[in-house]
Amino acid sequence: MKREISLALAVLMLMTGSLACAQEAQASLQSDEAQAEAPVTPAGEMGSVPPEGPEGELAAPPEKPDGGAPGDAPGGAPGGMQSAPEEYAAVYTVQQDTSMTGEVQSTGTDENAIHVQAGAADVSDAVITRASDDSTGADAASFYGVGAAVLATGGTVTVSNSTIETDAAGGAGVFAYADGVAYVSDTTITPRQNASGGIHVAGGGTLYARNLTVTTEGESSAAIRSDRGSGVMVVDGGVYTSNGEGSPAVYVTADVSIHDAELNATGSEALCMEGLNTVRLYDCDLSGDMEDLPQNDNTWTVIVYQSMSGDSQVGEGRFEMSGGTLQSGNGGLFYTTHTESEFVLSGVEIAAAEDSEYFLRATGNANERGWGASGSNGAMCTFTGIGQQMTGDVQWDSISTLDLYVTRGSTLTGAGILSAWEDYAVEF
Repeated sequence: MKREISLALAVLMLMTGSLACAQEAQASLQSDEAQAEAPVTPAGEMGSVPPEGPEGELAAPPEKPDGGAPGDAPGGAPGGMQSAPEEYAAVYTVQQDTSMTGEVQSTGTDENAIHVQAGAADVSDAVITRASDDSTGADAASFYGVGAAVLATGGTVTVSNSTIETDAAGGAGVFAYADGVAYVSDTTITPRQNASGGIHVAGGGTLYARNLTVTTEGESSAAIRSDRGSGVMVVDGGVYTSNGEGSPAVYVTADVSIHDAELNATGSEALCMEGLNTVRLYDCDLSGDMEDLPQNDNTWTVIVYQSMSGDSQVGEGRFEMSGGTLQSGNGGLFYTTHTESEFVLSGVEIAAAEDSEYFLRATGNANERGWGASGSNGAMCTFTGIGQQMTGDVQWDSISTLDLYVTRGSTLTGAGILSAWEDYAVEF
């Protein structure tokens, strides 16, 4: 049995259990059942360099292109999914340049109010409603945009100064799929039922949002949502609130960048990311309040994981947060399991729950959701703090690896706990 705790520090100040690094600090925490026990490495012998800071750390968030076509979606399309529909039912189907305003109502089963297949649709000062008791939602809605109020599968749709309300299963507000591109600004979006995200991409779609007010009520209805086949989302400003169980403010299976937005989940984790994808938050206020659920073996605020459901390609998930705030109403803060992951925090003000179980947990899992086989579903995690104040325990286990970097004036106060041995801990 191998247990290894390696510390490589440029400057170390240890006071009352607090680790403060004025320059560079690295803590590499690893365990491996297959090898014999190894001694602690003396400080200063490793000398490895921490990973790069968040993209845009000192720069502005990415801008939307000036009419350019989106590139290939990161992450690729997963296998095993059902086929896209051969046709969509819609009140208005757009195949050439057009402008729309006023009221648009949809009441059909699994119907779109507006479906853009080609051309450029300019929707402004509109009131778009979608209501149906018979809509099915489910995979067709989540993967392909069936039943969304506004759907772009090709061409471009621009929605501005409008109101979108849906009351149908699978009734997303604005959905971009495949070659579709959506620009949404100064608009209020209110989906009320399950599987109804506010703004949504899948299958390689591209969506740009500015100054939206999005409020969702149903289960599996993230205000900012992505699904199978990935895509690109850039969000600038606005307030995004998810009120349903299993509905984080942001659900990531795409390449997502968010700037200066308020992101709230009142009945779920704040942010959930799966697989080979990236999320970047710049000066955002992110909050979550996840309930303790019997099918889980712990409760978290931000999770990076791999479910093997086919919703995302297997690979490293990257979470970056620069500036802004993170607030947790319940449970631990950062949790990663059954995947490779990288976290980079820079100057984020963090408020943990009063009963927070950990700051960071990089372990396998034994929950009832089926995230890998218990005993071989560990995490491979790199976590970097840049000018970051951090408080709480760091947990890992014998089937996981953790590289922890505390840099550029960061502080970490807590304990490092190797959970495979309850009596084994290192104080930071």
